[in-house]
Amino acid sequence: MNNSVTFGVLGGDKRQIYLAESLVRDGYEVCACGFDKVELAPGVRKVPFDELASVCGAVILPLPVTLDGQNLKAEYTDERIPLDDSFAERLKGKRVFGGMMERLYSTSEIWQEIDAADYYTREEFLVKNAVPTAEGAIEVAMREYVGTVSQSRCLVAGFGHVGKTLARMLLGLGAKVTVAARKPSDLAWIESMGCNAIRIEQIPEGSFDLVFNTIPAMIFSRHVLSGLRGCSLLVDLASAPGGVDFEAAKKIGIHAILAPSLPGLVAPKTSGEIIRDTIYCMMGE
Repeated sequence: MNNSVTFGVLGGDKRQIYLAESLVRDGYEVCACGFDKVELAPGVRKVPFDELASVCGAVILPLPVTLDGQNLKAEYTDERIPLDDSFAERLKGKRVFGGMMERLYSTSEIWQEIDAADYYTREEFLVKNAVPTAEGAIEVAMREYVGTVSQSRCLVAGFGHVGKTLARMLLGLGAKVTVAARKPSDLAWIESMGCNAIRIEQIPEGSFDLVFNTIPAMIFSRHVLSGLRGCSLLVDLASAPGGVDFEAAKKIGIHAILAPSLPGLVAPKTSGEIIRDTIYCMMGE
């Protein structure tokens, strides 16, 4: 990596705070904007957006870049940073990295002229980020479930990056793990891990203490929820729009929790370093 690059960290949450700190440790000059309410690590220089855009060759945006489709996600400032033509214009000529960039691209046609890339789509990011997500899900279960995870009957819906990692961790804790998937190849891998494998449509036939959903589609409808036996806690880890009918769950008596963005909540330091490492890979290609 070329340490002559000056990084700009623009907006975000605790992940971006630790990201900026780790860049400084690696010997980079780092400017930050959108952190008025917090102290940053020595070596991270707080600057206005105009100055950041003028001095930084690489700019890192948060994950997700925006929550409302109109303003940059920036938890530590009261000042709004609108995502418009002016914002995009000031980033022309920079290498721009962000997470979940699609909504940003729709805010200005100028983004077609900018060297921008989405670190959230990278395989290495998704694999590493699944670890704090799975740990966070287990933390939620340990806090909210009246029993122990060990020996509990756990269902993991979905066998993507998070599903694989979560199933493995639950097995390590001594849980009895069932994983629901669609692909025959996934069902074979699930069995090879030592889990019970079922098809998605078989979910209502099972008896589970804890249920974890990782599928971003309405899997746990009223019909499916009414068929679950023994379930007292359901943790929805899926990205929007999620996969649980929360109103139906409440009426049926299942305690359902929406738990998005767990990496930034439970392991912001590691999560920030995962973003950093992914960006290093992207810059090295």
